Amino acid sequence: MSTVQVILDEKGRNVWSIDQDATVYEAVELMAEKNVGALVVTSADSKLAGILSERDYARKVILIDRASKTTKVSEIMTAEVILAQEDTLLDRCMALMTQNGIRHLPIVNNNGPVGMITLGDIMKTIIKEQSSTIEELESVMYEDQGGEG
Repeated sequence: MSTVQVILDEKGRNVWSIDQDATVYEAVELMAEKNVGALVVTSADSKLAGILSERDYARKVILIDRASKTTKVSEIMTAEVILAQEDTLLDRCMALMTQNGIRHLPIVNNNGPVGMITLGDIMKTIIKEQSSTIEELESVMYEDQGGEG
């Protein structure tokens, strides 16, 4: 089983973030511009004060009729962030995400956030690995039956 590092090596280590004092509107604009579903939230005291996802926006702004241009990110962000490190196995990440009902997982090291992965990233990597394993097994089986593979 691969680790988070495999995903970050392929997709990159971009960490899109926004300050907790920014407006939700600014956060949604940034998510749209960067084509991402979540942002790391920073503060003067922390490189990872929280996380803000499209789900947070939908449930904590739209559904309760708040104004995104006047609501601060800090008012709707998730402050208790579930996270992982680059050496975390993908099955562990998937378990964390499933157990906590999240789709975005910040990846950190001692210096703070170094990337963000999604359930989709994990599934794509697992499918690619399984396809490769199947091809190898088929090749071995073909050779064992006297074919050239």
